[in-house]
Amino acid sequence: KNQDYQVCLTDLRLPDGDGIELVKHIQKEYSSTPVAVFTAHGNMDIAITAMKAGAFDFISKPVELEALRHLISTALKLTTNSKRTNTPSMLGEAGSIQRLRKQIMKVSRSQAPVFINGESGTGKEVVARAIHDQGARSDGPFIPVNCGAIPRELMESEFFGHKKGSFTGASGEKQGLFQAANGGTLFLDEVADLPLEMQVKLLRAIQEKAVRPIGAEQEVSVDVRILSATHKDLPQEINRERFRSDLFYRINVIQIDTPPLRERLEDLPLLADHFVKRFALGCEQEPPTLSHNALSALKGYTFPGNVRELENILERAFTLCDDDIIHLEDLQLPPSGKTEIANETSFATTGLGQAAEFESLDQYLEEIEKETITSTLERTRWNRTAAAKKLGISFRSFRYRLKKLGLDKEDD
Repeated sequence: KNQDYQVCLTDLRLPDGDGIELVKHIQKEYSSTPVAVFTAHGNMDIAITAMKAGAFDFISKPVELEALRHLISTALKLTTNSKRTNTPSMLGEAGSIQRLRKQIMKVSRSQAPVFINGESGTGKEVVARAIHDQGARSDGPFIPVNCGAIPRELMESEFFGHKKGSFTGASGEKQGLFQAANGGTLFLDEVADLPLEMQVKLLRAIQEKAVRPIGAEQEVSVDVRILSATHKDLPQEINRERFRSDLFYRINVIQIDTPPLRERLEDLPLLADHFVKRFALGCEQEPPTLSHNALSALKGYTFPGNVRELENILERAFTLCDDDIIHLEDLQLPPSGKTEIANETSFATTGLGQAAEFESLDQYLEEIEKETITSTLERTRWNRTAAAKKLGISFRSFRYRLKKLGLDKEDD
């Protein structure tokens, strides 16, 4: 009560009480003071209990001096960051978004693993980046990884790295994702897509705060905060024996839920204005306005793809409108109010002159569009006006597509 402290270090067993109770008290009465607890080696259950109670971090006994120095240094950065007035970059004024912003500010003061739950397109990576940017690790790297996009046979190498010659094709030493995120944050998107054998190895890396690169004799210590996300129901995946309950327990110390767009439609005009202005800035044009009918149609749409789908709809409408006004027909909304959401699947095609692999439908369609525009420009000897006419689109739309696809310098 009489002194401000930058950081508190406490044991769990105290002469006059319990360390967890002290953590709860400080979290309630002096929330700006980060608290770290000492735990017995390997006792992750107690460590998780402490972080759920509000502890900033934990350190295992016997305490290594360098680890203690690093923990205090990180805590001091957090104390400095708490003086900032900036807030997370989550657009919206709906009650659910305001609560989300408060949650982000709160969990950013901890080093506890955070599980971000929500439907596809609700901005889970935006939340993860905001947690990183507001925390003590903001000066460190933020490494996002889509767990469903890594081939199974390469997963261990991607996450933990490998030594030269450790397997066929290992022509050099490779740094893994954990090492790349050292001192910062590793965001595991679509963590439910990890195979069970990889889940075991990931669990050990999180518990031991160390990884062993393929072919290495020694483990390498890593200091990484784990944020994870998925659109799947993880408790249901556990019941189906597709996800390990012990891993879920480790990554779900704190859970944040991202609200679907249909539950915050009052934010739709603000979001629409933001996206349209961003598209216009990207191609140095004046932003168009949405007609009353277009805005009403958007408010009546269910948005199964959430904010990401709104962004895609408006990007398409931006390229189609001709008179600086986005009309209802420019939106091209599905009549049923439902749409297909592209899966994180590999698409193979031979329609581009040779066999090619694509990680998503968007990438596949973008490649087709790029080739079509390039071939049309070649036929018109890079006359952009003639090419736009041949493609049956406005010159404004054509310019935007060139900019988006990185073709705007081809005729310089």
